[in-house]
Amino acid sequence: MALNARLDHRNPLVFDTHELGRRPGALQRLTRTVDAPKDLGIAGVIGVPEGAPVELELRLESVMEGVLVTGTARATAEGECVRCLEPLELDLDADFQEMFSYPDADDRGRVIAEPAGDAEDDEDRLFVEDGLIDLETVLRDAVVLALPMQPVCREDCAGLCSECGTNLNDNPDHHHDAVDIRWAALQGLADTMKDGEKDEMSGAEPGVDEKQEK
Repeated sequence: MALNARLDHRNPLVFDTHELGRRPGALQRLTRTVDAPKDLGIAGVIGVPEGAPVELELRLESVMEGVLVTGTARATAEGECVRCLEPLELDLDADFQEMFSYPDADDRGRVIAEPAGDAEDDEDRLFVEDGLIDLETVLRDAVVLALPMQPVCREDCAGLCSECGTNLNDNPDHHHDAVDIRWAALQGLADTMKDGEKDEMSGAEPGVDEKQEK
């Protein structure tokens, strides 16, 4: 990932690593509750509502090449059951671990003359910028991986009736009388024949019945 403009330390997902001092082995533990950013989850399926509280437990460890961040995010996700379409809530625990590299160090932690900058090899890397790290991308990836692609309100959700849409959880005895399609076809043929007879009767010439009676 290319280096961004200067990070804003007021952003709740931006953390200061200056206390680690680039001393390998230095450790910092942090706990913070932040407001969920917009679109935190799987679009149109399930996610954490914007502004909802997200509890973060973090372990920041200084290593030769940067800062290793290990953490857990806890929040409540909201969505819709894919079976019965009822609203649902899901307690979310998302674990993550990510390396934030020093921009002036290579993969072995050795200081290099010029930062890699926008090189293709750095597109997927995250960096420590002026002693700050931004966890928003890491948080988004962790939440998406922790959420179900097809959320259900409960494992045994019966869903909806395929014929009329009735919620089968509320009415487990709901059913429709099955009709044999072969009998249905014969019934349709019989109805057609009856309609044909009616058409013939309605098209008879006036007085025919009277002549037959005479």
